[in-house]
Amino acid sequence: MSLESIFHTSCVIAACVCVLWLLSVRIRDASIADIWWGPGFAVIAWVTVTDTDPHPLRYGLLSGVMTLWALRLSIFMARRNLGHGEDRRYQAMRGGSPHFWWISLFKVFLLQGALQILVALPIFAAAASPLPLNIVDMIGIAIALTGVVTEAVADHQLTQFKSDPNNQGHVMDQGLWGYSRHPNYFGNAVLWVGVGIVGIASGGPWWSFAGPAIMIFLLLKVSGVSMLESTITERRPAYKQYIQDVSAFVPWPNNR
Repeated sequence: MSLESIFHTSCVIAACVCVLWLLSVRIRDASIADIWWGPGFAVIAWVTVTDTDPHPLRYGLLSGVMTLWALRLSIFMARRNLGHGEDRRYQAMRGGSPHFWWISLFKVFLLQGALQILVALPIFAAAASPLPLNIVDMIGIAIALTGVVTEAVADHQLTQFKSDPNNQGHVMDQGLWGYSRHPNYFGNAVLWVGVGIVGIASGGPWWSFAGPAIMIFLLLKVSGVSMLESTITERRPAYKQYIQDVSAFVPWPNNR
């Protein structure tokens, strides 16, 4: 794993998030950071390879999966967020400080960039490896693709559910959402497990899997499951029963 490559890529990511921050100040909407999350990892995959000489097939497959995921997620987030005002998470942060425009550079944008670099450790490992492609690589790629598809299907199902006015105020409990309360987050976790496996299979150090571990921790305890479920029962009382019936994260037959 090349420290020079990580440093170079970190500088590019820092420049990108600073430009994005300036745009957020201009339009008073810090939630554009969410749209950048996926593409940021594609940029990492594209930039880091300029300093390394990886096995072309392994890295081509890995960067292809990351790019596919990034494009799908960014389009989904842009359609969901743009034109609908700032996300309530950032509104709450903005309301708590008159200097949020400046604080957001560090608390939102640079923090997100730093997390992207940490989570991407397996990508850096794969980019530095000239080792031949092996069966474990292919297993990792297959798992990563499974995660991409799972997340995409879950997001599509929820979007279709929300588009029906008759479902206003109701809880989505059909399709993948009948087996997991957060199948989109689960799909994202599966993606990163697959990426982590590729990082290890390419000869990366064991601690490169810390990147996916950090991502899964964020999904479960910080910005994903726990954050959403801390307020959702206030907005949707029926969600209390949904919690009793359906697995929180890993898809599992429900209790109904």
